[in-house]
Amino acid sequence: MSKLELKSFLKALKKNQLEAQIIDLYDRFKEVKVFYDFSFRPDEEKLLEEAKFKIKKEYFPDTYRRPKARRSIAQKLIKHFQTLEVDPAVVANLMLYHVQLGVDFNKARAGISQAAQKSFGVSFRQLVQYARKNALYLQLLPQFTTIADRVWRENWHNAEIFSLALEGNFVSQN
Repeated sequence: MSKLELKSFLKALKKNQLEAQIIDLYDRFKEVKVFYDFSFRPDEEKLLEEAKFKIKKEYFPDTYRRPKARRSIAQKLIKHFQTLEVDPAVVANLMLYHVQLGVDFNKARAGISQAAQKSFGVSFRQLVQYARKNALYLQLLPQFTTIADRVWRENWHNAEIFSLALEGNFVSQN
């Protein structure tokens, strides 16, 4: 069904039928429920704290299990924030938190694989680009610099990528 056909269908419905359609969508699809819940009660701080907790648990579990350290969990949460149109400063905060956790994880594990370092380089580059796009770069520059310095001190194989990202040179990490 095209958007035009959907608009025609919705215009043909009476108010109570339209309400029934929306309630049905709300009951059937979790994404719709999450969207409306956030739209009417946007608690960005609570959402951010829950997301940070989930990401931290990936790298530093509160039990004795081995960390899974899946970057994809953070990426899904960041995408979810962007879909909900959360304030860009909150999204950048979450992105920054993820990269900082990665650097902490590297130190705690006395080094992580080159693939993991490359992955965090990609996340850092995306963060810097996002911050530039949303006029947050200067505000976050001290944290960016701290991360880049730590990566150099800890001898990451791709430390140069972090510095280049700060300079606005977004090169491939192949």
